[in-house]
Amino acid sequence: FMAFGSHRMRELSGTYTFSSRPRAVENRIKVPPQQNYGNIMYDRRVVRGSTYSQHILQTTAQTTPSEIQRHQEMRRRAITQKRAFGESRLKTPEALQGRTHVDVQTDLYLEELSDVLATTDIECQTDAFLDRPATPLFIPAKTGKDVATQIEEGELFDFDREVQPLLEVLVGKTVEQSLLEVMEEEELECLRAQQRAFLELRNSELAEVQRLQEQERRRSQEKERRIAEQREALKKEKETAEKIAARVFSQHYLADLLPAVFTSLSDHGYFYDPVEKDIETNFFPWLMAEVNKSLEKRRVARQLLDGIIYEVAQTRQAMLKQQESQPQTPEKSDVENRENVQ
Repeated sequence: FMAFGSHRMRELSGTYTFSSRPRAVENRIKVPPQQNYGNIMYDRRVVRGSTYSQHILQTTAQTTPSEIQRHQEMRRRAITQKRAFGESRLKTPEALQGRTHVDVQTDLYLEELSDVLATTDIECQTDAFLDRPATPLFIPAKTGKDVATQIEEGELFDFDREVQPLLEVLVGKTVEQSLLEVMEEEELECLRAQQRAFLELRNSELAEVQRLQEQERRRSQEKERRIAEQREALKKEKETAEKIAARVFSQHYLADLLPAVFTSLSDHGYFYDPVEKDIETNFFPWLMAEVNKSLEKRRVARQLLDGIIYEVAQTRQAMLKQQESQPQTPEKSDVENRENVQ
């Protein structure tokens, strides 16, 4: 058949087309990767760092045997130093009998340990000028034998008998599909009812939760208020006890001090009787001033009386002297004396 199809396409189009059955591709020989690229950072021809010093590249043709020997000696020395450094480092002691050491990750982030397959990238480039033929359509190979039937003459096709199974199947499938749809609708309605019941229950539970939260909040506020009141009462009680203790201490301390202080203040005149103070400050000074005025008047009167008496005495003495010098009759002298006395 495939050959026939290929022949037909060749006859119609005039070009050759080949089609074959698909088959598994055999394992090809691995071609070593072509190292057509490299890391330019490690290329010896690239000068890195300061450009003041000249880098001289020595090729293999210019390398002398002495330089090769010197490089080998330096390499052996580096390997020896590395081996000595590895031996000098502390190593993990050997495992006990019946046990083995296992590599354990001690990094910050764990990494999945698995066998890493060696993969290589291979590049290939086809010629741009070669035209790739179109991929033929996949046609599976024909299997089995073709069988044909032919209605013989005289045979009749019984429509009812032939169509009845098909009709029963169609009706059965239709009824089954209808029943499935009805059951699906009933199930959806049941699910909706369950959902409504669930939502109602959920809403009631949410309301109950909110009520309990509000009750708990009120209780917590009442508890905090009671605690604050109790703390305030304890604080006031403590302050009252401290005040009472201070008062008792001050009373005991001032029991003997107050009488002495009051006595000292009384002696210094800080405590006095208002009447006595008024008599001492107002009445006694006025009385003394009046007495002084009265005594001053008496003194002035006495001085005047003494002056008058003194003048009278002087006048009498002068008159007596004059009488003695001039004799007079007794009656007349007595009258004059009386007049002088008056």
